[in-house]
Amino acid sequence: MSRQAPLTLFFILLTALLLSACSRQSLYETAINLERSSAGLEADSIQVGELEIAYLQNAERNNGDNIVMIHGFGANKDNWTRFANELTGDFNVYAIDLPGHGESSKPLDLGYRLDEQVAHLADILKALDVGEAHMMGNSMGGAITALYAAAYPEQVKTAVLFDPAGIVEYESELVDLVLDGDNPLIPSRPGDLDRLMDFALEKKPFVPWPVLGVMEEKAIANQAVNKVIFAALRDSRYELEFRNTITRIQDPVLIIWGREDRVINYRNGELFVEAIPDARLKVLDGIGHAPMIEAPEESARLFLDFIDAHR
Repeated sequence: MSRQAPLTLFFILLTALLLSACSRQSLYETAINLERSSAGLEADSIQVGELEIAYLQNAERNNGDNIVMIHGFGANKDNWTRFANELTGDFNVYAIDLPGHGESSKPLDLGYRLDEQVAHLADILKALDVGEAHMMGNSMGGAITALYAAAYPEQVKTAVLFDPAGIVEYESELVDLVLDGDNPLIPSRPGDLDRLMDFALEKKPFVPWPVLGVMEEKAIANQAVNKVIFAALRDSRYELEFRNTITRIQDPVLIIWGREDRVINYRNGELFVEAIPDARLKVLDGIGHAPMIEAPEESARLFLDFIDAHR
């Protein structure tokens, strides 16, 4: 199926569902499932201790390498769908809903510091029996990916960090807002998801309004756990430890950063390059905090070129 075909099918389906007065939830589920299937992905879940962990994986496995994709704060596994569409033909993708996010369990007392989340991810990948893999993460997920590569070098073939958290020496617009008690990353009332997307993304993907409405309801419902996670991530005592830890990374690392990022200043990318041996940095003009969403084809090409250079 061509890439235009799923899009055409989506609009036909959207029209049909609207005309038949389907619920927004039904439309949301249909749209999400269509997006996943057109990317060659299917949803599943696994029990990891007391946690239920949701994830996406290839609908059909192939002989390629594994890729593990880790979303950012307040996000979920579906942030990777359009990017994964470029890769599932040659790789086996695992896009994880971390604890506290998406459709995974959301205990408030789990422990959400970066090092704790690395431990949760290690348990998840062990339960999924994912061996060596290319690992990539965005924002919080980028920081987790970097720490995971430092802790488990034998499991990581390459690491790709999209606008990673962990080093914030250069401040961003987000810092001033949070200090004023206004965090655009945690929706709490109608209209906040639109604001979040405008703030985080320079190039917003098209999302039909009924689907966006359900996404906003889910985000608002998660605000309690989001506040707990954000508080754990804000603890500045761990930044020096983070910097020291990532100097131990032995695997090839590519850092991709949107120059227009208002969440984490792109200039922090140079500090990652200084800390990680032989890391490469690519700054994308006209892109915000999530290159894999805003420029999925270009982001995939950069990844493929990077691993080709390290074969």
